[in-house]
Amino acid sequence: MTAPFELHERLAADTSSLGELPLSRLLMSRDGRYPWFLLVPRIAGLRELHELDAADRHRLSDESAALSRALLKVFGGDKLNVAAIGNQVPQLHLHHVVRSADDDAWPAPVWGHSPPLALADDEAQRRRHAVSASLRAAGIALRAD
Repeated sequence: MTAPFELHERLAADTSSLGELPLSRLLMSRDGRYPWFLLVPRIAGLRELHELDAADRHRLSDESAALSRALLKVFGGDKLNVAAIGNQVPQLHLHHVVRSADDDAWPAPVWGHSPPLALADDEAQRRRHAVSASLRAAGIALRAD
């Protein structure tokens, strides 16, 4: 019997869920400095991208591309950083961070730059709604998790 998927405790503490795509749970960072979203494939014990079978690697790539397009449409930005670092959280997760030349960390990486700045509730709702609407407009519906 396969173990059920569980979101790593650090991801659960640092993010809020927007819902589920066919493979991944879509999360939004609670750090208000950057539009920062994560995809976490809902496969128990998954640590590395190469551990996905070919169909799921393709699915994750498609979900990442759709999310990337939605984020750039909603937030603009000068660059979109997409990364699977995993040094502190071993569970496979893909960060999607919209960067602007005037953001706090530019041009350096956002990781470890400074302590998170709490995302205000009204801004969190605005971001959640805008990204969900942009995905829907592209024909991608988020399911409740």
